[in-house]
Amino acid sequence: MGKGFSHYWTKKQIRKQMAAVREDVPPTMIIKDVTYLNSMRKTWLKANIWIYYDRIIYIGRAMPENLEGTEIVEAAGKYAVPGYIEHHAHPFQLYQPLSLAKFAAERGTTTIVGDNLPFFLHLPREKALPLLETLQRTPACLLWFARFDPQTEMQNESEIFSYANIHHWLSHPYVVQGGELTDWPRVLKGDDQMLHSMLETKDLRKPIEGHLPGAGEKTLTQMALLGVDGDHESMTASDVFARLDTGLTASLRYSSIRPDLPNLLRELHEQGLDTYESLLMTTDGSPPHFMKHGMMEHLIQLALDEGVPFIDAVHMVSWNVAKHFYMDDVLGILAPGRLANINLLDSKEDPFPSEVLAKGTWVRKNNTPCFPETKIDWGEHGFQPLEIDWELKESDFHFSMPLGIEMQNEVIMKPYQISSNLMVDTLPENSDECFMVMIDRNGKWNVSTLLKGFAENLYGFASSFSNTGDIILIGKSKQGMEKAFDALKRNKGGIVVVEEDEKETKVDLAIGGMFSDLHFEEGLVEQEERLRNVLKEKGYKFTDPVYSLLFFSATHLPFVRITQKGIIDVKKKRVLFPALMR
Repeated sequence: MGKGFSHYWTKKQIRKQMAAVREDVPPTMIIKDVTYLNSMRKTWLKANIWIYYDRIIYIGRAMPENLEGTEIVEAAGKYAVPGYIEHHAHPFQLYQPLSLAKFAAERGTTTIVGDNLPFFLHLPREKALPLLETLQRTPACLLWFARFDPQTEMQNESEIFSYANIHHWLSHPYVVQGGELTDWPRVLKGDDQMLHSMLETKDLRKPIEGHLPGAGEKTLTQMALLGVDGDHESMTASDVFARLDTGLTASLRYSSIRPDLPNLLRELHEQGLDTYESLLMTTDGSPPHFMKHGMMEHLIQLALDEGVPFIDAVHMVSWNVAKHFYMDDVLGILAPGRLANINLLDSKEDPFPSEVLAKGTWVRKNNTPCFPETKIDWGEHGFQPLEIDWELKESDFHFSMPLGIEMQNEVIMKPYQISSNLMVDTLPENSDECFMVMIDRNGKWNVSTLLKGFAENLYGFASSFSNTGDIILIGKSKQGMEKAFDALKRNKGGIVVVEEDEKETKVDLAIGGMFSDLHFEEGLVEQEERLRNVLKEKGYKFTDPVYSLLFFSATHLPFVRITQKGIIDVKKKRVLFPALMR
């Protein structure tokens, strides 16, 4: 059985921590005279918090005699709460894990449990698992999912999602849950390999996260029997109660395409809910423009606005989360033995911290962000700049299939019968149809169709940001799509909109053509906002094009998808029109 995250300190470190409690050596820091949240008693108490490097070693009224080298933090009038936890992040929504961790920690969210899918798809485990170690050396606590399925149809799925690969991920101490389980119908239909991985997850005492939008009572019950522990797809109070009644932890979501949290809490309160121990909150991997409003401190405030008591709201992003992940012996609570992830608040009404400790390191001090500068050589870990060494062919722009894809919203797509003349080089501007080509990032295959509802006057668009990292081309003009591809190639990946006058709007994704190397405050938010505004001018009528790009291939959503295998009927799991080798 693999080590859990609770085995965080070595025997030598633990002996030193105990020596500091005995006052044989001084603590490295003491937060003095602070009023702290005692989660076990669900009350506020005044105490001194002793810290030895990255661990809380004592909380009480005592003060050591030997304070040589000890940093004393005068905290009278301050309120200490545990560092907040985002338990369901997708830390690759243009940003990358470290930039999200910096942004989050400086606002009090010191732990992020993130999706491993891009690492799983694009890195051999010999590079991916050491990368988890590198990221963990920062003040942020970065923990991970282990996916059981790719949420799309892939040509080499069995090779990537082999039992051996999943086993190695699950056994890693920084991987703390299985899932999210998007292809749960496969397990229901008898897939024993996936069930075996799920049962192994349970043996390792790690929870399994479902992905169960619209699931009924019988489906939820079967998921519970299979070992699923929680789900974040509730859209109504009835959904929440159905999960709670099945014994699942319910996460309330506030994301760019599902900002449900306020309404969920309002409905739950109207129906008599007055206990919150089995509820969590998540931003569910929203893009930069949405995240700029804040992380878990923002969700706490939304919960407070809906009448959730302050301590309960804090616990929904701290202690409740830690208990769900079997990690409350090291996270989510202020008590001896836990990581020194501590938020100092100016009042018991405002969840935004003025000071933040992450693993005993200041990442916000005197109300000023100070996350230490951390550089990662992404190329060394396998994410080189995207070098496209192949050219488009005339055959890539042969559109012959009778079936197109129509967007109902950001992420739901239906098939429609194509009536347009596909032999033309430019589609009429008075329609919302565009040419669409998805091409393997190595140039081996393509899928060509029409996309309805994305834009009305888009000359050319190209993106290396997608669920699988493959190239997406969209446009009214075949020439415009070629120019967008050329711009993407010069830019070594990213997202590019090209106008007829050759003006370009782009989002730079220097890390493998998939993630930005910019921090939030360094221009990433502005690049995304410019992209969104330009696409809106071109007729994009929804709110989140980043999610659209990500989910064009996502077969856990209805009704049709464009994937590495071709156009897929999601419900029937059937290839309607296959991908063509180039």
